[in-house]
Amino acid sequence: MEGITNYLTDMDGVLLRGVTLIPGVVEFIQRLRSEGIPFLILTNNSQYTPRDLQVRLSYLGLDVPSEAIYTSALATAQFLHSQRPNGRAYAIGESGLTTALHDIGYVLTDQDPEYVVIGETTTYSFAHITQAIRLISAGARFIATNPDVMGPGVGGIVPATGAVASLISAATGVQPYFVGKPNPLMMRMALRTLNAHSENTVMIGDRMDTDVVAGLESGLRTILVLTGVTTREQVDRFPYRPTMIFNSIADVEL
Repeated sequence: MEGITNYLTDMDGVLLRGVTLIPGVVEFIQRLRSEGIPFLILTNNSQYTPRDLQVRLSYLGLDVPSEAIYTSALATAQFLHSQRPNGRAYAIGESGLTTALHDIGYVLTDQDPEYVVIGETTTYSFAHITQAIRLISAGARFIATNPDVMGPGVGGIVPATGAVASLISAATGVQPYFVGKPNPLMMRMALRTLNAHSENTVMIGDRMDTDVVAGLESGLRTILVLTGVTTREQVDRFPYRPTMIFNSIADVEL
């Protein structure tokens, strides 16, 4: 990792598994902070605000500032602001998404919105999905925070943003624009947040199909850790490879 001065890291599968911190994570983050190395924790989950996630991580024993957490909801809000500042959106999601949209000056409305924005939530309703379908059919642009089709939930997997977006696409014939990983857009936004350059930054993740490919397409070096969903044997099935593979983030030397 010669020349690396900035670190981007995924959260689930890299820093924690479920509600348990992965061994060595606290020490790794402490090293980054004590040496003044810029870093961002990235997550495709748009359900929570950075402050919510900061409290969650603190409760588990990991102390990070909220400014070091970057979500697909923040990336989505920044993207919309760059396209149509102070616009109108119909949003399906939790506080992570609605707060991010409010903070960049968007009005949340079901009256002639310019965008329909779908994010993570545990309370999808038929009425809200129907409204989204009608608005998109009437001409609203379709945005989704991330393409993940499933995620972990109490008792097993639960449908995620990508699955609900597919339902809406089937009804409207309109495909959404996904802002979160593996879209390199989210990585470039994260780099700008750090005021960092791709040549000096590494992306640490546990998924080949989101973390590694997003880092690769953004010009970053990439580290795959085997504490999440990808095994060492699965790596060779992909047409691209990470720069390095480690058993855990605890094995990454700064």
